[in-house]
Amino acid sequence: MFQIVRLCPETGSWIMFESPLVYILSVSLQVGLLLNGFILKFYISQTQQQASRSLMVYLQNLTAADFLLCLCLPLRIIHYASNSAILHILHCSIGATSLYLNMYTSILFMGYIAVNRYLTIIHPSGTHILQTVRTAHIVSTVTWVFLLAPTIAYNIMFFITHKPFTSDRCYCGPLFSTSFSILHKAFQISCTIIFLLVFICLVFFYYSISRRVLQAHTSRRVLQAQQRQNMLVLVSIFCVCFVPHHLFRVLFVFLLNTCSVDPVLYYLKEAATMVSVFNICLDPLVYFFLCKTFRAQVRKASRRTNIQQANTESQSTEEKLSIRASSQRQD
Repeated sequence: MFQIVRLCPETGSWIMFESPLVYILSVSLQVGLLLNGFILKFYISQTQQQASRSLMVYLQNLTAADFLLCLCLPLRIIHYASNSAILHILHCSIGATSLYLNMYTSILFMGYIAVNRYLTIIHPSGTHILQTVRTAHIVSTVTWVFLLAPTIAYNIMFFITHKPFTSDRCYCGPLFSTSFSILHKAFQISCTIIFLLVFICLVFFYYSISRRVLQAHTSRRVLQAQQRQNMLVLVSIFCVCFVPHHLFRVLFVFLLNTCSVDPVLYYLKEAATMVSVFNICLDPLVYFFLCKTFRAQVRKASRRTNIQQANTESQSTEEKLSIRASSQRQD
């Protein structure tokens, strides 16, 4: 008979593992809030100007998803640092689904951004129906509803069917009933399919754009090379943040009830989840490379900061010289 391995024993090794997770997630939360808050502030101040481009609609929704993920991270951080049964149940329901909701919202909007850039290069002389602002708003709304509906249903089913809390506070599996475990695996399969579809599209779009750059005339090659660079940034962030998470997550879910599961796999899965959360700090790079107005705003803010620092240093130097001159007169 196979035995379910106890994945999260209350040992010193788990404590040593969770401590850096709390620290890294806390730093990611602060950096993510700062960057995405700055982008949201920029968006609010540029509403009318940005409303004329479908790409901006997708970028704004990507930023909104990242900002909402920032608001959900404190529950995960507190869960790592606490032994509370209530927090564990909330983490396995609301906390986990909030993470997935915002993660797959980000994944889908990255896919929409890639489609938009692909069509811009393939059909540079016209506007495709998928590039209109109205279509972008409709697609964005449908995406949020499409992901919110199963998320709410998942949480309702969890609270109705979950088992009593056990001493194993790290893993959510012991809380799942038999019927809910089937739903959980179906949920994981659906999420993995979404990831794979977007991943394949991103690779195809980058390959197609690269070919178009090589075939383009010299007059257009520079512009299209810049578009390829932007697509490379998007694909790189996607691969770094989401590929490790899905690799270890799939292994963890489908090897759960076999003797081949090792605690190390759980640690790798949690570490990969932490890396996926780091996309809240990397996604602003997408906004920076794809939005000229935002780049100009960042550079303006940077110049303003440098001028203020120079003025402060100059004022400080003048004060020091004044104090030194006064001291010399007294002598």
